[in-house]
Amino acid sequence: MLLRHYLEQGVSKSALARKLGISRDTIYRWIRSGELERDLDAEPVRYKRRPPAPHKLDPYKPMILARLAAYPKLSAIRLFEEVRAAGYPGGYTRLKDYVREVRPRPLPEPVVRFETPPAQQAQVDFAQVRLPWGVRYGLLVVLGYSRLLWVRFYARQDMRTLFLGLEAAFRFFGGVPREILFDQMRAVVTRDLRLEGGRLVENAEFLRFAAHWGFAPRACRPYRARTKGKVERPIRYLRERFLYGRDFAGDGDLNAQLERWLETVANRRTHGTTGEQPLERFLRDEKDLLLPL
Repeated sequence: MLLRHYLEQGVSKSALARKLGISRDTIYRWIRSGELERDLDAEPVRYKRRPPAPHKLDPYKPMILARLAAYPKLSAIRLFEEVRAAGYPGGYTRLKDYVREVRPRPLPEPVVRFETPPAQQAQVDFAQVRLPWGVRYGLLVVLGYSRLLWVRFYARQDMRTLFLGLEAAFRFFGGVPREILFDQMRAVVTRDLRLEGGRLVENAEFLRFAAHWGFAPRACRPYRARTKGKVERPIRYLRERFLYGRDFAGDGDLNAQLERWLETVANRRTHGTTGEQPLERFLRDEKDLLLPL
């Protein structure tokens, strides 16, 4: 349009070539081809793609890709902690979007869980893990309503560990749920506390323990995937989001890191089923309804 305007004003083609920084041959070609006669207002607007702008995350993308190559299931929050420690000055949202681009999210689990009222039920199970210094057993206790999670690792999987762990979990919750759901446990616990024909075997010592704290022990039934899934999914979550790709200096460091992770990540995330943070749901609806210690 500018070229056509100058030609209509009588400016020579040589002067226009110098003024616009193009060759005279280009001007002659546009005139011969009718380019100057086109009605530009009748054509759709076309824009060139903008060159990608540099971002604070760019220097850390190779680090993120390397970590995902070694540990494909690392969560975005874990990666954010690591790149922040390496000097990344940006925000979490940008990193989360980038991780979503380079690592597709898994499909949600289709099972609909059996829900229980606040303070009614907790579910318990052991998770066995192999660490550089030996096998350790994570005892998980999750409240069925809020999904508030308590975990601690022990060197043995026996009745003493179960008693100590449950008492620690009760202190953590600030109260006791009315029933605790068990599945068939492994190792020594399998001999002491097990299911036979869908019924929890009555272990006298355990029944005295349950009576002391006021809860009723229950077996996982009738449909294990729906009833016990509330604790099975946290086991997978513990393996993938806490243990996966993390180093520990020993039992003390393992449980110290675990305690921080429960406080800052696991119980403050938005739960996929409830759509709320477990800690907020617990404090609002469940804490005051637990049996007193």
